[in-house]
Formats: sequence, C-alpha cells, structure tokens
Amino acid sequence: MGAGYRRDVDCTSLLALFDEVATAIRGELDRLADWGRADGHEGQYVHDVVADDVAVPALLDAGLGVISEESGGHRVDRDIVVVVDPIDGSTNASLGLPWFATSLAAVDQQGVVAALVVNQAIGVRYTAARGQGAWRDGAAIAPSACDRLGDAIVVVNDLPPPLGARQFRVYGAAALDLCAVADGTFDGFVDCGVGLAPWDYLGALLVCTEAGAAVGELADRPLEVIEAPDRRSVVAAGTVAVRDQLRAVVSAQQPASPAAVDG
Repeated sequence: MGAGYRRDVDCTSLLALFDEVATAIRGELDRLADWGRADGHEGQYVHDVVADDVAVPALLDAGLGVISEESGGHRVDRDIVVVVDPIDGSTNASLGLPWFATSLAAVDQQGVVAALVVNQAIGVRYTAARGQGAWRDGAAIAPSACDRLGDAIVVVNDLPPPLGARQFRVYGAAALDLCAVADGTFDGFVDCGVGLAPWDYLGALLVCTEAGAAVGELADRPLEVIEAPDRRSVVAAGTVAVRDQLRAVVSAQQPASPAAVDG
C-alpha cells in the first residue's frame, strides 16, 4: 500500500488495493485485545478506530480521497473518493457475532465504480466493478428469482412493521445484509429505521446492481450520494416485484424509528 495511484487506474487495481486494505485491517483486529467502546463519537468502538487508522492513510497514500464513518472527509477534492465503513456492524463485532464487515466504495463523477465488502469475521469477500459484474470470493453471483413477498425471506435493518413476508431476519450489518440479497441468500432487504448513511450501503449497492438485484429507496430518492449526513431508506430484492412490494408495505405502515439496529 502507498505505492501511488494513477488517475487512469482500472477497477482491477482499485479492487486489489481495497483487498490489501481489508487484509491489513483484519491483521490489526487479530492483535486487538479491547473490543469495547472508544472515547470518540457516540456508538464508536475501539475496533472502529483501529480499522480507520489502517484504511484512511493507505487510501490517501494511494492518491484517493476518503470519506469515512469514523473520521469524516479527507482530500475529497480528488478525482476518486472512497467511501469507507471501516467496521460495519461494530456492535456485532463487540459481541463476537460473525456478521461485521469492512466496506469500501470508490466513487467518481459517474457514481460508484468499484466496491469491496468483506465479512471480517469469516473472510468472505464481495466485489463489484461498474459494468463488469459482481462476485463472491471470485465466483459470479446472482440474486433470488422470488417474485412474491409472501414467499420471500427478508433481512431488515431495525424492527419492521408486519411485512407479509414468509420470514424475516435482523442481523445488524447493512453492507453484508445487502450483499446477501445480491448472492440470493435472502430474497429482499429493507431499512425500517432512520435510514442508512452512504458508508453503510454504497459498496453493497454496486454489488447488488452488478449482480442484477433491484435496489431503490422508500421515497425514491437517489442512492449514489456521498454527502454525510444524508441518509437513505434502502430497499432491495432479487426481483423488481418483491422490491416494490416491500417498498409499498413499509412506506404505508412504518414511520422512522428512533434508532437503527445497524451498528
């Protein structure tokens, strides 16, 4: 890391850099003794800070701008800005639950160009490059073909209203939840809380769209935004039919709740 980053670098080079960053974060986590709260912003953990201290310098040294959940914006005037959640699912990590991730999304003037979401507990890697597809551990992925909400298993962020789904799950790491829609593990995802920040979903957004999943927002607002604290109520599914059914049900029944589960 830190060898320099050219403006004409391709997605392969971006993804290789992201993999280095994620691997370095996992190395620091392996040496971490304290997985408790940090002294920074509300909800911040020691592992959030440790991961941020790895990611931000490496990305800056490579010539990229950075927007991080943990430390804000750095050189956002650069041609490509990486929106990073050093640890998505921080509370899960503090409890030893194997559902927490590092998410990195490279954004240029046209939107998200490359993304990596890594389950840091078990090492599963989701990657995507704009116009080139999406992969889980190097194998191409595709979403569920379920087209009826009553048959769907849905993963949610925060407690939902009655969805009419077959079943639902609440796991607490939106980046991984969305990637599990992209690979067909779940049939749909919906945020039922106060909305997700860009670092929560941008990496997984590209994974979903490149895999062929249908993604949107409850109020039809654009998703490819990087301005914190903009939040979006993301809804995704393997098919347009289930996405739209989820959007209709949640929009009709559920006001924003006071606190999101994603952490």
